[in-house]
Amino acid sequence: MEKFVVTISREFGSGGAIIGEKLALKLGVPLYNRNIIEMAAEQSGLSPDFIDKAEERASNSFLYNLSSYLYSGSGSDLDRTAFTTQYEMPVNDKAFFSQASVITDLAQKGNCVIVGRCSDYLLRDNPDCIKVFIYANVEDRRKMLINAYDVPPEEAERRLAKLDKGRAYYYKHYTGENWGQIRDHDLILNSSVTGLDGAVDVIIQFMKSAGKL
Repeated sequence: MEKFVVTISREFGSGGAIIGEKLALKLGVPLYNRNIIEMAAEQSGLSPDFIDKAEERASNSFLYNLSSYLYSGSGSDLDRTAFTTQYEMPVNDKAFFSQASVITDLAQKGNCVIVGRCSDYLLRDNPDCIKVFIYANVEDRRKMLINAYDVPPEEAERRLAKLDKGRAYYYKHYTGENWGQIRDHDLILNSSVTGLDGAVDVIIQFMKSAGKL
């Protein structure tokens, strides 16, 4: 078996996190998803909740523009103290780079599955990395929010739009690339067509074809 790291990027509500969990279990390798937040929090000293809400904050670009403004030195000393670390790095950036450090370290330790957090971009030059993107039909994503995340039906579409905007902005802000681009991934799956277990089977078959299994 060749060394491998599978990154799972996904639309919210597409079931990508569940697919990642099922894939890791079937392959018998570690899954890194929300536990990356805890590792990054320990490394950076930031709260896990702050790191967890990074993409949600990114849906309001004003906050990110403000952090860049303060980092450039245009803000007052008092404001800069409030928004930056002792190394003059905005706290939003510190949260991202702490996660980036954790992800690159995990990829070196052995075979694993990593869900989200720009891992596809961070490991783009890693020859052992297979980059997967999961998407789904809007109605299926809406149902996922309602049934799995207890979002009121009347709020589901608005919430999806906000989450998509935040995820896309966050990705663009830190990578300079557009989130979900075809050329940035090795395999793109519609989970509305494959189902969650079917998506796992397709990924494994792809890995076999790529000589990783």
